[in-house]
Amino acid sequence: MSLQVDIMTAMKAAMKEKNQMALAALRAVKSEILLAQTATGSKEEISEDEEIKILSKMVKQRKDSAAIFLEQNRNDLAEPELAQAEIISQFLPAQLSEEEIAVEVMKAIAATGAAGMKDMGRVMGIVSDKLAGKADGKTISNIVKSKLT
Repeated sequence: MSLQVDIMTAMKAAMKEKNQMALAALRAVKSEILLAQTATGSKEEISEDEEIKILSKMVKQRKDSAAIFLEQNRNDLAEPELAQAEIISQFLPAQLSEEEIAVEVMKAIAATGAAGMKDMGRVMGIVSDKLAGKADGKTISNIVKSKLT
C-alpha cells in the first residue's frame, strides 16, 4: 500500500507543479495497479513484488517504444516515452550494476553446477527470481551467456 500512497503524493505534487508529463506517467501507474488489484474480482491488496513487476514492465515498455521511435528518427515521440520511463523508475528499487549481477550469476552457477549453455535456463530462473525488479532480464541473460560459454 505504501507504493500507492507514494504515487498519490507524487500525483498531487505533479498537479500543483502543472507537470503534465509526470502526471500522465503517474496516472498510468495508478491505473495498472488498480487493474491488477481488480483482476481477481476482489479489492485485495497486491504484494510489493507484484507492484515492482508492474513498474518494471511499464518502464521496459516505454524504453522499447522509445528505441523503436529513435530507429525511425522520431525524437519527438521518443523523448516523452523516455521521460515517462524515468519518472516511473523513481519508484523502483535501485538497479544493480553489472558487476553485482555477475556475482549473483556466479553464485547461481556454483549452486546448480551448471557446465554449459544447456544449463542456462536453470541459472536464469534462479537469478531472475532473486534479482526481480533489481536488474533487467536482458542484462542478466547477457551475463549468464558470457559466463556459461
